[in-house]
Amino acid sequence: MNRAVVVGAGVLGACVAYHLARAGVEVVVLEEAGPASGTSSATFAADVTHLKTPHTYYRLNRQGSDGHRALAEELDGPTWRHPVPLVQWADSDDAQRTLLEQALRVREWGHDCRNAPASALRELAPAVDPAACTVDEIVVHTGTAWFDAPRLVNALLDAAVRAGAEAHYGTRVTGLLRDGARVVGAEAGERSWGADVVVNCAGPAADQIAALAGARLPLRHVPGLVAESAPLAEEPLTAILSAPGIDLRPTADGGVLALSWEVDARLDGMAADGLPSELHRRASTVVPGLGGARIADARIGVRPVPLDGLPLVGEADAAPGLYHLVSHSAVTLAPVLGRLAAQEITSGRAAEELDAYRPGRAINGDVQDENLRAMNRRGRESQPQP
Repeated sequence: MNRAVVVGAGVLGACVAYHLARAGVEVVVLEEAGPASGTSSATFAADVTHLKTPHTYYRLNRQGSDGHRALAEELDGPTWRHPVPLVQWADSDDAQRTLLEQALRVREWGHDCRNAPASALRELAPAVDPAACTVDEIVVHTGTAWFDAPRLVNALLDAAVRAGAEAHYGTRVTGLLRDGARVVGAEAGERSWGADVVVNCAGPAADQIAALAGARLPLRHVPGLVAESAPLAEEPLTAILSAPGIDLRPTADGGVLALSWEVDARLDGMAADGLPSELHRRASTVVPGLGGARIADARIGVRPVPLDGLPLVGEADAAPGLYHLVSHSAVTLAPVLGRLAAQEITSGRAAEELDAYRPGRAINGDVQDENLRAMNRRGRESQPQP
């Protein structure tokens, strides 16, 4: 293995490019816009490993989360990993029962979480209005973190370039070079790059790249909105919050990033139409200090979601030489998927940990990732009923 073209400069593309370049491979990264300019810049980017099922997928996410620590030790510069606890609570008896059952399950898997009285919020997250939590018990996950995905991408790409990689931005892949059925490079307009392997890390455009080689990826495209506030004037948010109808986390400058699957279900394609204000309103009922902080930014990202919720990793039979790397949990999984993919590509040996995620697996439409099942369910519940 001498040459690789990586299509896409989001978290997965940056991570696999970094590991390939460190292994001595001649790497070219081709990106239509700029680094982390797509979904990687419009993501909640928090460690929600506790929501991942089945157990094998939980373990993969655990490896990804732990891998951020290892990467931070390897790379110089400001960190992208911000360790804070994650706190959950529900708003109904049924939802609370499900929450506590989930906590019990992941504790049995070795996950670091505990049940705590709702009064613990005063210490864990003083910025939260205690009245926003209407149940007696919360679940607290320690060892969690939120991630500054653009900073991670830039750190990885800078390190890859130092190791000899080339990065070409504003370069849209328009074709793939073929030798019979095998993919042997990529084209962008009048330029072309030969390669022993092309790595498809194009996120929501990954199915379009696959189609250039006559292959099909079982993907759907799910838009998601995040809204970021200006810095809070007083008490900062000191935890990731999973509250009824809204998820919140701190930002690097003392603001708050908000996401709601219920609000996402109301997106009309890529049009937000007042929904950032709805996110801000919901967030303010949990963190009152947000009432005096304006919305600094709102972004819609398109999640590439495999039909069963699990990643797509490896070559498809229809297009040897085209290695796919696609996941809607890309930020958490990037350290482990990037490392294992580079290992497979350079060694020619399959990594057993990735066997369940091959693009050619049978997919019957059942979503296996509980996190995605919850997203789909909450989205349906928020739709107007006939």
